[in-house]
Amino acid sequence: MLAYRHLFHAGGYADVFKHALLAQLVLCLKAKVKPFLYLDTHAGAGLYDLAHPWARKNREYLGGIARIRERADAPPALAPYLHAVHTANPDGRLRRYPGSPLIVRALIRGNDRMALTELNRTDCESLAALFSGDRRVQVRLMDGFDALKAFLPPRERRGLVLIDSSFDRAREFDRVKRAFAQAHRRFATGVHALWYPHIGEPVIAALERGIAATGMRKVLQLDLAVRARHTGAGLAGCGMLIANPPFGFEATARSLLQWLWPALSPEGEGSWRARWLVPE
Repeated sequence: MLAYRHLFHAGGYADVFKHALLAQLVLCLKAKVKPFLYLDTHAGAGLYDLAHPWARKNREYLGGIARIRERADAPPALAPYLHAVHTANPDGRLRRYPGSPLIVRALIRGNDRMALTELNRTDCESLAALFSGDRRVQVRLMDGFDALKAFLPPRERRGLVLIDSSFDRAREFDRVKRAFAQAHRRFATGVHALWYPHIGEPVIAALERGIAATGMRKVLQLDLAVRARHTGAGLAGCGMLIANPPFGFEATARSLLQWLWPALSPEGEGSWRARWLVPE
């Protein structure tokens, strides 16, 4: 299981993977005039101090954002994500890392909304302070899985849901699988993204079978591994399932992963994958 507080993992390769893709999902939704809701079920603290002892324990950011933020050959599709990182570090030094809420807020419009839920009281208070005064953003102290009932379907009838659990409890894969299916049932036309860690092939295979058995259609699976296998010294890889990905997103995601894999795994270990887990 992972450490619950995201500060231990902030800025690592898994964040780069997740946040680069998330930024592109938001941009795809912005391609249409009608407003949308962004729902983040496990929003965390929103901004992370990379000098904090927890962040420095494993220094995961050195194998993630630190490897790519100054790359001159970064593809244009990475620019919105990197801009959010640069904005959080105006002096040019990598000292803070923005979580998904800050990355999304940098991209939404005046008539779009954000609903951010977090179960840890300390992190939720930090999150609320970060977004204080922004009327587009609602921050709630609550279980993220309950948020799927509270906020879906949104009044806009358009939206992006990110389920990004900490995976710090037993049988969490079963729980996120049910939540992903529940969110889709409540809001079948929405875009739903589920991030997951690679913690063993049987566990991932069971997740894939479970999602396929729900009957939902059009589920894109993206994976990135920076090591050949899990060694106990950190995750070898992670993935994201996306139900109803917007038009054009698949091609952009493929090009991003094709560039990110060698950038984040200079030793050439691991791999990347993009496939339709469930076709349309």
